[in-house]
Amino acid sequence: MAVPMRMEQAVARAVSAATGTRDAYERALKAIADGLDWPFGAAWEPDPRDPEMLLRCVALWAAEEDGPRAFAEVTRTTPLRTGEGLPGRVWETGHAHWVADAAADENMPRRADAAAAGMHAAVCFPVRSERGVVGVVEVFGPRPHQPDADLLAALEVVGVQLGQIVERRHADDTRRASEQRYRASLQAALDCVVTMDHRGRVVEFNPAAEQTFGYSTADAVGCEMAELIVPPELRDAHRKGLARLLAGGAPRVLDRRFEIEAMRSDGSRFPVELAITRIDVPGAPVFTGYLRDITERRWSEAELRASRARIVEAGDAARRRIERDLHDGAQQQFVGVAISLNAARAKLEHDPAAARELLDEAAADLAQGLDELRELARGIHPAVLVEGGLEPALRGLVRRSAVPARLVVAPAERFAEAVEAAAYFVVSEGLTNVARHAVAAKLVEISVARSDGRLVVEVRDDAAGGADPRGGGLRGLADRLAALDGSLDVLSPPGGGTTLRAMIPCH
Repeated sequence: MAVPMRMEQAVARAVSAATGTRDAYERALKAIADGLDWPFGAAWEPDPRDPEMLLRCVALWAAEEDGPRAFAEVTRTTPLRTGEGLPGRVWETGHAHWVADAAADENMPRRADAAAAGMHAAVCFPVRSERGVVGVVEVFGPRPHQPDADLLAALEVVGVQLGQIVERRHADDTRRASEQRYRASLQAALDCVVTMDHRGRVVEFNPAAEQTFGYSTADAVGCEMAELIVPPELRDAHRKGLARLLAGGAPRVLDRRFEIEAMRSDGSRFPVELAITRIDVPGAPVFTGYLRDITERRWSEAELRASRARIVEAGDAARRRIERDLHDGAQQQFVGVAISLNAARAKLEHDPAAARELLDEAAADLAQGLDELRELARGIHPAVLVEGGLEPALRGLVRRSAVPARLVVAPAERFAEAVEAAAYFVVSEGLTNVARHAVAAKLVEISVARSDGRLVVEVRDDAAGGADPRGGGLRGLADRLAALDGSLDVLSPPGGGTTLRAMIPCH
């Protein structure tokens, strides 16, 4: 019994100094092999890809001789199924097993390699933990050897001892891997991650926080978070809230999202979305805040509200213009027609000639009123755009342009009604702006083409440039395009002419 006892003690001493699971196995294998004076040992665990059916060698130890080294290479690359070979049998039964001569064992896939390497006696035992059998260990001797009951009993004890240590090492490996993943996620996170301890002092400050707040991690860690990123008028509430929470008070801000102001290193303030959670770690409480700069979102929301207001105002203005145009134009013509018709009826019996003159006058007024109605309708939504599509509608704009214009290219295909209308009014507004503001323009060129799922509309003039993109007409166009997820760019360098470029999705 002296050898088994010394071997148990040697395994315990060897494994206690291990730095990881693999190292623990290798130290244990060497201690067992040294205790038995055998030249080879290997540890097996389930393959993570097929844990129910397949075992793979996860660690081994071999004496510095050609035979054991060669056998080690074969073992390293040989998977075993449940019930196959010595490790497979022990894994299946959960009990240690001894083979007097592995080279003669029919259920030993590596028996030829064992014989060639001078491996004969073999013993394999389970590695147990609270979860049950978590692995198996096999050891090979240089000569055939009959089973030794005392040694098998000692190896069972070693298996339990090793299983407990391996489980702890596995837990440590898992924890380290988890910490590494956490660190990697922390470093790569787009949101700011700031962790503080129970004293309110910063213990973690990720790269996104460095970039957002303007402090380096070295400068931030150890500082009170309230003094670092909390605006002055909110600091007292922050400190009182932390004290109340540590005293057992009900949490008011934990585990929910809310918006608040934060402060950069230069004193500038900006809105953030913040979520705070308590980290479940031993010892004093630790809190992590996840912050996202929402300045751009706030600006987008404000711009959206302003855009909607401008669209409503533009609609109201358009209705007032239509009402005014109808009142001042076509309505007056039709009133004149009605007056002429009434006068003609009164003169029809006693003065036919005067009646005919009045009817001619009424017909002329009616024709003029109809022309004005057609022109008004064209400004609202041209009929040619509905009936013929974008190309003929744009050619009509070019013909009526007050400034010489040329349609360079336009697609003959049809698009969605909203897309065609947006493109049409971009060109119409561009020509109107040139006529009003670019008096020196000699030519306006218009091109419309499909590119990468978008309709690209360009209106280019050769005037002096310097156009203001904030003009009412252009803002209205930008709002119309934004409603279609499109965009409008105004390129107008001084002395370089002006180009309106609209991008309209047209999938």
